Amino acid sequence: MKMELVTTLKRQATRLIAEIQADRNPVLITEHGRPAAYLVDVQTYEEQQARMQILEGLARGERAIQEQRTVTHEQARKRMKRWLA
Repeated sequence: MKMELVTTLKRQATRLIAEIQADRNPVLITEHGRPAAYLVDVQTYEEQQARMQILEGLARGERAIQEQRTVTHEQARKRMKRWLA
């Protein structure tokens, strides 16, 4: 992963964005020697958000199973029928 100073971002934002769009590799922006932000292309960001939604759904499902908040297939069909009617 590439690292850049925040001053480089300020002075060369157009170049950095073009590079990120071309190679899809994120850039770590540092400020005063410390990590401050990541700069990523739009497609990568949207893919990460979609993955997070899937993982959050899986985690909710696992919690529901652990807490025994599950229903039978028939109960689920009845609930879905009400939503779709």
